[in-house]
Order: sequence, then C-alpha cells, then structure tokens
Amino acid sequence: MNIEALYQSFLECNSKVDIDSRSITKGSMFFGIKGENFDGNKFAKEALRKGAKIAIIDSIDLANKYRDNVIIVEDSLKTLQDLALFHRRNIKSKIIAITGSNGKTTSKELISSVLSSTFKTISTHGNLNNHIGVPLSLLTIKEDTEFSVIEMGANNFGEIDFLSKITEPDFGYITNFGKAHLEGFKNIEGVIKGKTELYNWLINNGKTLILNFDDSQQRKFKLSNNFSFSSTSESSYKFQIIDDDNVVVECNGVTYESNLYGNYNFSNVCAAISIGLEFGIDSRLIQNKLMNYSSNNNRSELIIFNNKNVILDAYNANPSSVELAIKSFVRKDGTKAIILGDMFELGESSLNEHKKIIELSENYKIDKRIFIGHEFFNLKNNHINNLFFKSKEDLYKEVGTLDYKNILIKGSRGMEMEQILKNNII
Repeated sequence: MNIEALYQSFLECNSKVDIDSRSITKGSMFFGIKGENFDGNKFAKEALRKGAKIAIIDSIDLANKYRDNVIIVEDSLKTLQDLALFHRRNIKSKIIAITGSNGKTTSKELISSVLSSTFKTISTHGNLNNHIGVPLSLLTIKEDTEFSVIEMGANNFGEIDFLSKITEPDFGYITNFGKAHLEGFKNIEGVIKGKTELYNWLINNGKTLILNFDDSQQRKFKLSNNFSFSSTSESSYKFQIIDDDNVVVECNGVTYESNLYGNYNFSNVCAAISIGLEFGIDSRLIQNKLMNYSSNNNRSELIIFNNKNVILDAYNANPSSVELAIKSFVRKDGTKAIILGDMFELGESSLNEHKKIIELSENYKIDKRIFIGHEFFNLKNNHINNLFFKSKEDLYKEVGTLDYKNILIKGSRGMEMEQILKNNII
C-alpha cells in the first residue's frame, strides 16, 4: 500500500493511532512495532479484538493468520514515520520544535500553555520525544490546530537531524547545552554538535530560530533568521530578573510572575513569554497562563511537607542540571539537606562526574549531604563527611527523620527519588 492510500485509511480511522494493545482507542490504526524486548506484531490480533479498525504489521507469517483488517508493510516503524511526515505536510499548523539538555518538557509545557491562550494548540504528550514518540505526536495534530509544540530528545549524533526531517518545524528552540547522555555524545562539545542539528536544519530550510542570547553558543547563530531573548545582550526581548526563587521577570515594563522554583527556570519562562509576544498574544493573557502553570510531574516542585520546604526535582538528572539545582538551592534561608541519586547514561565519564557533584556540594554550607546509588557509593571512602547508601531502602533503615527546613531531592528517573516522600524520614 502506498503512503497516499495508507493516509486515507488513517483518516478513516478518525486520525487515531495506537502502538500499545493494552490501551486501544476504538476505531484506531494499530502499528505493530518491534522493540528490543517485544514484538508488537504479536499483539495485532488483540488490538483488533479490542476495537482497532486496522493493524499495520511487518510479519508476513502473522499476516497470513489474521486475514482481515491487516496491512503488511516492510517496516512498521518506518511506515509510522513516513505516515507522520505525510500528515505533517497535509496540515496547516505551525510547528515549534524544542530540544536541549535540560528543561525541554518544562519549556514545552510553558510555551504550549501561553500559545493556548489565543491559538488552538497541541503539544507532545508526556515524554514522547524519540523516533517513535515524535511521529505519534505529529499524528495527533488536527486540521484546525494552529500551533504544535513538539519535543525532541536524543542521546546520539544524527537523531535530532532525523527528527527534524520528520517534523519539518517552522521554528526551533534549544533550551541549553549540558552534560547529558554522555554515553553517546562523549563530552559537552558532542552535546552541542548533536543538539544544534536542529538549528542547522532550520537554517538550511529557511525557517526561524528562537535563540537565548545569554547562551554564548546560541549567539553564534544570530546572523540567521531568528528572534531572541536575553537578560544582558541585545535581543528581540530583554528580561530582568525580579525574583528567582519563584521566578518573576520583567520585560518591556510588564512584570510576569510564575510558580516555578529556581533561577534555572529563568530561561524557560523567558522563552515562553518571548514566543507569546512574538505571536501577538496580549501580555495579560501570558501573565495569567504563567501564574496558573504548576509543575506536578516531579520537575522543580516546591512542596510544603511536614512543615519543611522540599524541592522535588526527581524527573531526571545529569551533571549540569544537578549543579544548577544545588546552586539555586543553597540560596534558601535556613538549615539545608540534599538527597541526591545516581545520574545515568554518563558512560566512561560517570564516576568522575559523580565525584564532581560531591565536591561541588562540599563547597557550600549544607547541613546534611546524602548520596544514593552505586555510582555515588563507590566514592564513599573519599568523602567521609557525607552519607552514602547503595539504595533508598538502605537509607530508610539507617537514617531517622531529617529535621531540616529545606530539603532538595534529585536523581535520574530510574532512581525514583520521589518515593522518599512516602517514607518517614522527612
């Protein structure tokens, strides 16, 4: 079946796509995709039984068993990606692509919230930002959607370029360049090379860059078609920090308040405001959206818990984001404790990067330092003034209640650091 015919079938399926047979939308198009530990082809029959209208699979053996309502293709994943690109070229929505080492999801949500005050807007659901998630996100764009905010993630070279070619964005924004996914990118220079694949695609295709001129790497692109923001440099929108505990900024004489914690969220807020202003949204509508935005997904949450100020930033962690979190946290008044979990996907740099985080924390007045996970635990003997545990369970067994006014909890997603709040040590 050619892509035009497949697209017509997609429209007849109410423009709904599923890849998980456990949560089928009635009348949808199911794609059986192979993963490292599963074969989605094997669940096509279940998907059809639960209400999928059509199943796309790439297993000839299974296709002969299913008979009706099955379309056999050479590669289900590539077909999904081709369908997403074909759909992208048939919708009118302006697309804003976002990537970066830290703050992608927060920026995506803030930008989407601001745009939705005036325009019909969709954005990437959750963290669907890879070679499967981006096509799925694109296929949710409707005929009347005016703006789509698409998050792109990557852990190796070429991945952002590939996602850009599927998405064909009209605008692109890189939140920052930090020490993330070093297994693939190797070092910060590799991160910059990988992430700027988005800007290079935009330049080559005559599209618009959204630049943070406070970032020296992004200023290198200022000769391209762009609009920009900053706190110090000449830019389209210039901001002043009024309060960086709960981020409050001023631009063109207008003050914008938010409920986001930490000065590392300054650029996330400024990007959302700049994009709103660039597309003619009234500043009062932007103010309202920022004031009513609240992160409830373990990202920079300020929680009052047992009369303590708990900063829960447990969605993810890399050396750059942990450093920023510590530097923001230590500015708070009162006694302080940090509970940090291992950072993943750092490759050969892992031990050294964990060592740097311990040493960074020791440069500040922090009353209690707790480190959890095998990577941190391997450094225990070199930092005897701190507490080290291989697991959260060991922490619960050996530590009583932490009686400190301010507590920072941060670690990679796989560490599930938010579970600490469910025990009795805080």
